[in-house]
Amino acid sequence: MTTASVCLILIASCQLRDELFDYLGEQTDLVSGYTASEAAGHGASVRLHTAAERVKGHADQVTVRIILQRDDADRLIERLRASFAGTRLVYWILPVTDFGTID
Repeated sequence: MTTASVCLILIASCQLRDELFDYLGEQTDLVSGYTASEAAGHGASVRLHTAAERVKGHADQVTVRIILQRDDADRLIERLRASFAGTRLVYWILPVTDFGTID
């Protein structure tokens, strides 16, 4: 069992935003909270879904950052694979050396 804290980062199209937020809200055994922000996706593998995105030259996306234990991140990724298959949801995991709240 790995208890190291990590930051799981998810990148999704804005079309998936509400569905992804609802899904993460249901994963209360793994996700206690997260931070989300708008993002602009660039690159050859990024799909431009709308005429507005093609004009702007980037895809409207959402970035989600979740701090959790490595084992929980692995479990969440497996759940996401099953629930969001075919959506091109991008993820990566970074180590977290310190995490806390300043009250």
